[in-house]
Amino acid sequence: MIIVPAQPQDVSELLGFRVEAAAWLSRLGTDQWQRPYPADKLLKTIEAGTVFMVKEGPVTAATITLTPEAEAGLWTEQELLDPSLFINKLTVARTHAGRNLGGALLDWAGDRTYRAGAKWLRLDAWTTNGALQAYYLRQGFEHVRTVTEGVAVNGGPRVSGWLAQRPTRPADHGFTDETPAPRPLS
Repeated sequence: MIIVPAQPQDVSELLGFRVEAAAWLSRLGTDQWQRPYPADKLLKTIEAGTVFMVKEGPVTAATITLTPEAEAGLWTEQELLDPSLFINKLTVARTHAGRNLGGALLDWAGDRTYRAGAKWLRLDAWTTNGALQAYYLRQGFEHVRTVTEGVAVNGGPRVSGWLAQRPTRPADHGFTDETPAPRPLS
């Protein structure tokens, strides 16, 4: 499997990933990702070079966004003084579920974050998705706190405020990495 930067022509495929994940999450009884994700917002993150895809031959098996920007209102000013990168939209195709691809992708993100000179790999997860929170805890993340107050970036109520982090470290993630070297954080 190789990991590559997403390209503008991948928008519709990545939006399809989101729809597939939302349907699966709904079957599990959670309302996570039930609102459609704006294509223009996804395109901006792709153009910023923060969206990555795991490919197995011509098939996209997973995707992750790894960004230096934290969503407003989640992390404190003091926490933001520590160099960090933030995970968003980690999604594994249902055809590739059960192979620990998500765990390997988290290790890749932690390794990339380490090579960028950051101390923490951070994320915010859906506040009502206990299974997802437990998954991240099993992956070595520590729960920091849950933020429920305020408005999310998209203008809706805050629904993704379960904050977690883990220290960065080098990792053998098992991917052939075809992404550019991470930019050092200043």
